[in-house]
Amino acid sequence: MTDTPARLLKLLSLLQTPREWPGGELAERLDVSPRTVRRDIDRLRELGYPVEASRGSLGGYRLVAGAAMPPLVLDDEEAVAIAVGLRAGAGHAIEGVDEASVRALAKLEQVLPSRLRHRVSALQNATVPLTRGDGATIDPQTLTTLASAATGQEALRFSYRSGDGTETKRQVEPYRLVSTGRRWYLVAYDLLRADWRTFRVDRVSEPFATGARFAARPLPMEGGEAEDAARYFARSMAGRQPELRLDVRFAAPAEFVAARLPPTLGVPEPEPGSGPAGEDGCRLRSSSTDSLEWVALRLALVDCEFAVQGPPQLVAYLESLGARLTRAASHGKG
Repeated sequence: MTDTPARLLKLLSLLQTPREWPGGELAERLDVSPRTVRRDIDRLRELGYPVEASRGSLGGYRLVAGAAMPPLVLDDEEAVAIAVGLRAGAGHAIEGVDEASVRALAKLEQVLPSRLRHRVSALQNATVPLTRGDGATIDPQTLTTLASAATGQEALRFSYRSGDGTETKRQVEPYRLVSTGRRWYLVAYDLLRADWRTFRVDRVSEPFATGARFAARPLPMEGGEAEDAARYFARSMAGRQPELRLDVRFAAPAEFVAARLPPTLGVPEPEPGSGPAGEDGCRLRSSSTDSLEWVALRLALVDCEFAVQGPPQLVAYLESLGARLTRAASHGKG
């Protein structure tokens, strides 16, 4: 390989794998002499890459952690694997996947060559995911488009479907993406309505970055305190959904219940004799602005006996749901 820049990039790609490379093996991979390998290693060190060398028959070269992160070099297969993994996680709002993965995906897709973008899209389109939750799925390309526009402070146009199915056209200045674990939301300034809005990303379609740049506006403040996207989102959602004050007793240890409940519903406390039949269990006292139906489903998925003390509307919904499930089971026996 006579092209020095291309050879250096390939050498760097090899060294970024977590192993030690003998000089002879590197020379064979690069189709150069061991002397050329040593010169190339010196060039990488001059560029700030911390390459260590060990002596002896088993010695070789390896890239170690430095004070700063040098540019990352990926081969085609590595780039595709990372992009597909990030798209899969971002596309299904898996609990624990935060906004950093979306930003990383947006940056990666911006620099992928067209041939690799095609491979990523082909893999994504040919994959059928087994989803969980309420079925609100997200197009990964939509998510990365929103993330890129928010990061680059670029105005967006998109179609938006409200809860009642009404379709509207929106033009916004995107501020931040907020992940709740189950869903993604976009906090943005709506230019046509001259006000701040939050949009469910699974209801956004055909997003288009207009190319118009904007200076970020400060979020509305409450009580004179500086606002951030997460606090603004929580406050805006609390105003939309009535708060449910939960009081639930479970016939299971607190650790068992906590492992099966989403953190947003609170943490159960051990309470001897608190189970529905007087057995030792735990009790959940918390507030939630999630929908009644979703809270009922999550309580049922804990997979143990439980008794709901409140709120009354949750008790009534569970009674209705239980009767409906009983009828469904009896029809199946017939």
